[in-house]
Amino acid sequence: MRMTNDTYCIVFNGKRIHERYYRDDTGWLKVTSRDRVFRMTAEQVLNHLLPALAFGEVKALTVTVEHYDTPYWERALYGLLDAG
Repeated sequence: MRMTNDTYCIVFNGKRIHERYYRDDTGWLKVTSRDRVFRMTAEQVLNHLLPALAFGEVKALTVTVEHYDTPYWERALYGLLDAG
């Protein structure tokens, strides 16, 4: 089992929000509810993640981390996201 940064996807779910954060071959990406893609640094990812973990219950926000055997960005690139 590979346990590298690119095999994980961090998912935020809320009433009006669904965001995914994952690492590809060049850096971190944020994909919004409207499928907009933003490049981010690791520090920016933490700046989004830590408040969500601290105040998630108050804001009705859930944070889940998904693990995949292959890099998540390859799954996103080749359309394998629904294959589990």
